Amino acid sequence: MHRTIYVGNLPFSCTDDDVRALFGDHGEVYSVKLITDRDSGRPRGFGFVEMDADAASAAIAALNGLELQGRSLRINLARQRTGHRVRRPF
Repeated sequence: MHRTIYVGNLPFSCTDDDVRALFGDHGEVYSVKLITDRDSGRPRGFGFVEMDADAASAAIAALNGLELQGRSLRINLARQRTGHRVRRPF
């Protein structure tokens, strides 16, 4: 079963490949999605990684709090969205 992991406080210079390599040491990475600002296209400093359940648990235990380029990563299981806010133009 696949699990989605939230990865927060990422350095803005991180790429999908950087995150894939970081998590790849703990198991097969099925997908990486780094979130960008929809208006500017700039990284927002967080993303999501999809892995098997066992690999996800190992990655969370090993990487949560790890310092990467001067930033302490926050890593945990992603929560299911409960509905999102619709942004309305002014």
